[in-house]
Amino acid sequence: MPVVQPADPGRVVLALVLVLQTGSAAAPGRGPGVGPPGRAPFDAATFDPLVQDGIRAGAYPGAALVVGRHDTIRFAHGYGHLTWSVSSPAVDPDSTLYDLASLTKVIATTPALMLLVERGTVKLDAPVATYIPELAGTAAAGVTVGQLLAHTSGLRADIPDPELKALPDSTALMRRVFSEAPRVPPGTRVIYSDLNAILLGEVVRRAAGEPLDRFVARELFAPLGLEETLFRPPARLRSRIAPTGVWRGHAVAGVVNDGSAFKLRGVSGNAGLFATAADVARFAQFMLRGGTLPDGRRLLRAETVRLFTSKAADFGHNTEARALGWQALPTGESVSSAGTRFGPRSFGHTGWTGTSLWIDPDRDLFVVLLTNRAYAPRARRPFTVLKAVRGRVADAAAQASDAH
Repeated sequence: MPVVQPADPGRVVLALVLVLQTGSAAAPGRGPGVGPPGRAPFDAATFDPLVQDGIRAGAYPGAALVVGRHDTIRFAHGYGHLTWSVSSPAVDPDSTLYDLASLTKVIATTPALMLLVERGTVKLDAPVATYIPELAGTAAAGVTVGQLLAHTSGLRADIPDPELKALPDSTALMRRVFSEAPRVPPGTRVIYSDLNAILLGEVVRRAAGEPLDRFVARELFAPLGLEETLFRPPARLRSRIAPTGVWRGHAVAGVVNDGSAFKLRGVSGNAGLFATAADVARFAQFMLRGGTLPDGRRLLRAETVRLFTSKAADFGHNTEARALGWQALPTGESVSSAGTRFGPRSFGHTGWTGTSLWIDPDRDLFVVLLTNRAYAPRARRPFTVLKAVRGRVADAAAQASDAH
């Protein structure tokens, strides 16, 4: 399993026991929300039963888990297989690629906007019509970039499937998105919406002068050494991509599962990114380092990272809180994907296909759990099972962090 050190972006493969016994973790913070030490260690005995419970319950055929700090991986392991067949490839956190679904919002779209905001190319308080002139004069013209990021634009969640399927191409889809009107006054409540992220992807395209996938590949993924993170994976990678569907009896892998992103030819602000758990972990470490690269060079200012990961919307009454692009705490769920122990400054996101990332800056701790629960689940309520697994894994990681 890999141990990622700040001075070496390459992969150093060590025996798992070495990772577990000698990982050089930074001392955990003792900020608000960090509980007293627990007894759970960063080892297989702590995490294996939790993740394997989801496989036994039929929620997902395989999973990749990586837990770590800003400068080290404390635990990394693959579980199960790419499909329910034991003859299919075993999951490996270094090589198995997952359709990240809505993690695209925080690993591609949001950091792209962080870069553009720092460069003065995009302003958070500017109306989105500033960057997308087609919105001028529409009901959404006054919605700001910041409101899109915080999901307080008032736009509905998405285009209903029947309407989406009737749209002939990406141009028609974008015209449909541009015609959407807020369902509630902007800034008055959180409505988690793929339309917000689709518009943000278009803001990036207009402001950067190139598509989202090209911009983030050059400006973010390459500097971070994320060699296994990409949109529209080529056919040569299909054998190690966890499938998310079945077509005529065959597993479908490497084709984005999201309908809107598929209509947009695999590149969208809301979905379309594929990556390994190891690469998602490297991105999490980048966020915990406050925007610095593994060699110490700064890609983003610490102030920008704090701005985007701080709570931007919280309307109380058991609703979900949002940062800019990120989900914040509380999540508004009866069973939270962040568990019960992560501190109040934590931020994260989940994806419909079965992916999740949560980061607790006070503990200097992240948890990456990637599954393909969208693939032929055997559980009656696979999403409910997965949410419970996510929460228990997060709690175990927090306990282990407090004990070290």
